[in-house]
Amino acid sequence: MTVTESDAAAGSAPDAGNPQLSLGRAAARKLATTTKSVPQMQGISSRWLLKALDWVQVNGGAYRVNRRLSYTVGDGRVTFEKVGDQVRVVPAELGELPPLRGYDDEEVLPELARRFTQQEVAPGDVLVEFGHRAEQVFLIAHGKIGKTGPGQYGDETTLGSLKDGDYFGAQVLLSADGIWEFTAKALTSGTVLTMSRQAFEQVLEQSDSLRAQIESASDTGGAANEHGEAEIDISSGHDGEPLLPGTFVDYEASPREYELSVAQTVLRVHTRVADLYNQPMDQTEQQLRLTIEALRERQEHELVNNTDFGLLHNSDFAQRVPTRTGPPTPDDFDELLSLVWKDPGFFLAHPRTIAAFSRECSKAGIYPAGVDIGGHKVPAWRGVPIYPCNKIPVSSTRTSSVLLMRTGEQNQGVVGLRQIGLPDEYEPGLNVRFMGVSGQAIISYLVSTYYSAAVLVPDALAVLEAAEIGREG
Repeated sequence: MTVTESDAAAGSAPDAGNPQLSLGRAAARKLATTTKSVPQMQGISSRWLLKALDWVQVNGGAYRVNRRLSYTVGDGRVTFEKVGDQVRVVPAELGELPPLRGYDDEEVLPELARRFTQQEVAPGDVLVEFGHRAEQVFLIAHGKIGKTGPGQYGDETTLGSLKDGDYFGAQVLLSADGIWEFTAKALTSGTVLTMSRQAFEQVLEQSDSLRAQIESASDTGGAANEHGEAEIDISSGHDGEPLLPGTFVDYEASPREYELSVAQTVLRVHTRVADLYNQPMDQTEQQLRLTIEALRERQEHELVNNTDFGLLHNSDFAQRVPTRTGPPTPDDFDELLSLVWKDPGFFLAHPRTIAAFSRECSKAGIYPAGVDIGGHKVPAWRGVPIYPCNKIPVSSTRTSSVLLMRTGEQNQGVVGLRQIGLPDEYEPGLNVRFMGVSGQAIISYLVSTYYSAAVLVPDALAVLEAAEIGREG
């Protein structure tokens, strides 16, 4: 097609057979005003976590979480080192076993670690059986182990599951006369380390400090409740005039403090652009708007993933559960609700995880109703909303996590931390500070947002780990 034919097709030149009777479209557009959208940005998400968190004003840039004194030491998980296909327990991590808690003899712990032998297990392998004599300590380096035992009416019941870093059989270190009160069976292939009572006794006979540790292992330093907190003595149901117990509430001597983190960038705009090219939209304003959107996205990412204060890294190990069968199922979501049962606020999951959960619901013939949140219809489970969050990682093996949390200071939940009233504040907790004009006529603005998050008590947050989101059928 020639240029003349193209122009004719566009309506700007007459065709030899059909003379043009009106102004062509291409020519008319020269005089027309173009309606423009503001700059679009695909990276903007709904950021439900930022919306749903209760935000606490933090003066001075630090927030201290005071708790009652707890006698629980350590994180309850054992760490391993792997060299090739050989797995060894880190000696100091043996202090996570209750009988060895607080024990730090640098000569004895490595000797105990050498007594553990590596064992590979396959799905269905029985590690211990109910009623048999307990003679070994088990450390789970990798895999998932299911615990079952006799139920109330004689049938078998599920007692829970164990995963990487968990252990069982620690009571063997205290006595050689115990029995297994459950059956442990491998649910997946994995690696466990075991140490027999006989191997432990060989070290025990040679170490005075270890014997002293085992003898005093039952002494926790004071009475504790089921959460490991120092007990408050209370008398109830009495009659007459008995002597009432005296008590006080003890506090942690070194409570954790959260310092506000920061996300910053320097926005640069040339004075020529700011002066001339600002109609119908202000260029500086649009540049600032998109910069703030990017900072807010980074803020939510850090609240989820930061290794210091991120929610995925600050959930208590006792509050982390594996899936029952792989994909996220209604049973798994119920398990989370059993851990955060006091006023659960919302689930947080990757959109693909929500889709996988919906598929499992459909397979089971369950169609949960959504809930209305500020005019938005969001999916829910048992009335608790499930918010999408694309900041939750999806692994290379197509697994992800689901968080459930209670929020607010009054509820002893998860809270967001920020400071408002900053100099040059543009939005709550975010300020824009003019930095001057350079010799190249470039205007610079420092854009900063300050934030953090705190889990006030451990049972305010629970995490479903390694949920498979790519399984079909």
